[in-house]
Amino acid sequence: MTATVGVEAAYRRCEDITRSQAANFAYGIRLLPGAKRRALSAIYATARRIDDIGDGQLPSEEKLDRLAQTRAALHRLPADGGDDPVLTALGHAATRMPIPLAAFDELIDGCAADVTGRRYDTFDDLHWYCRCVAGSIGRLSLGVFGTAEPGPAAPLADALGVALQLTNILRDLVEDRADGRIYLPAEDLARFGCTLELGAAGFTDPPRRLIDLVRFEAARAARWYDTGLRLLPLLDRRSAACTAAMAGIYRRLLARIAADPLAVTHGRVSLPGREKAWVAARALVGRTR
Repeated sequence: MTATVGVEAAYRRCEDITRSQAANFAYGIRLLPGAKRRALSAIYATARRIDDIGDGQLPSEEKLDRLAQTRAALHRLPADGGDDPVLTALGHAATRMPIPLAAFDELIDGCAADVTGRRYDTFDDLHWYCRCVAGSIGRLSLGVFGTAEPGPAAPLADALGVALQLTNILRDLVEDRADGRIYLPAEDLARFGCTLELGAAGFTDPPRRLIDLVRFEAARAARWYDTGLRLLPLLDRRSAACTAAMAGIYRRLLARIAADPLAVTHGRVSLPGREKAWVAARALVGRTR
């Protein structure tokens, strides 16, 4: 590997990014031993960069160009991270662990769909997007965790990513709509008689219809958690704890949304830090409920 950035400094940079920007994932990542923690931080920092391009304020054509440049740089790994600390750390990790770097192509495809304003007619369409932007991270993370059963583990990691992304979609319903994005399938909106149009006071849909829509989608996400969490017995203790902590935080967030669906129309629903720490502590001793 030809790199002008020291590997240790590169990992420190990725860990700094993770601590400052991964409000939920950081609770799980810190449960990993050093080498795995650094590698997963490199994956997070890379994914954060891709997301920031898609969510930034640049014109769409420039976003797509930057996504293409990022894709090309990732394709050069692990041979050359150059003077980029994030790519240097990721490339170094990929020489030591079976990290499927090609999964970043799917993440970039999903972000490109955001940039072009793609919408989803059916859940199968939305499932493609969730696999791209979150299932890919599950599979990348599995490369860090390691497992004696990669065949069964990969689709379970993918399913857990889908569950997390469905939770994100519900949490960010108003914020995304204000940005011109609708992720929920058109067939579901039609089923519940919702449009997700925004007025001066928020969504113009009748509250009862919104409640039924959000609870329907929350129940679907819960089923994906039930599938994805079957991954835990296939991981070593610390990797299982990391996964359980991250999934547990989002699962509790989903439960909060399902209990009060209209809360997502008033602002971003979140868990307090002490509750996240409690979930992480329980994960470390093998408790996932």
